[in-house]
Amino acid sequence: MMLHHISLHVSDIKASATLYDAMLSALHYKRVWTDKYAVGYGIKAGEDQFAINQKGKPVGSPGEGFHLAFAAKSREDVDNFYAAGIKNGAKDNGAPGLRPHYGENYYAAYVLDLDGHNIEAVFK
Repeated sequence: MMLHHISLHVSDIKASATLYDAMLSALHYKRVWTDKYAVGYGIKAGEDQFAINQKGKPVGSPGEGFHLAFAAKSREDVDNFYAAGIKNGAKDNGAPGLRPHYGENYYAAYVLDLDGHNIEAVFK
């Protein structure tokens, strides 16, 4: 494993947690800890690999071209991630489908979260 964890600032922790709970559960990840201003997600209790942290408005973007890609176990999981995101306030940034320019079997979907972060789910 290269990275220990990554975190993003969000402007509304409650709304963002609802969104990420839905999207990440579609990929078989779960909320592993919560405090007043942050939520961590991962596989094992207490061991986060991704976190969101309350920052307040406006939240700055990490920069043009930045996006965060979560591994999916199937194409169906990618579809479910996308549907959960759209249902919970994310904006479409690329519907589920093959992306042959990234690889023959690269199946992905992209959403912009409530603060405009580009979030991807991918299955290869």
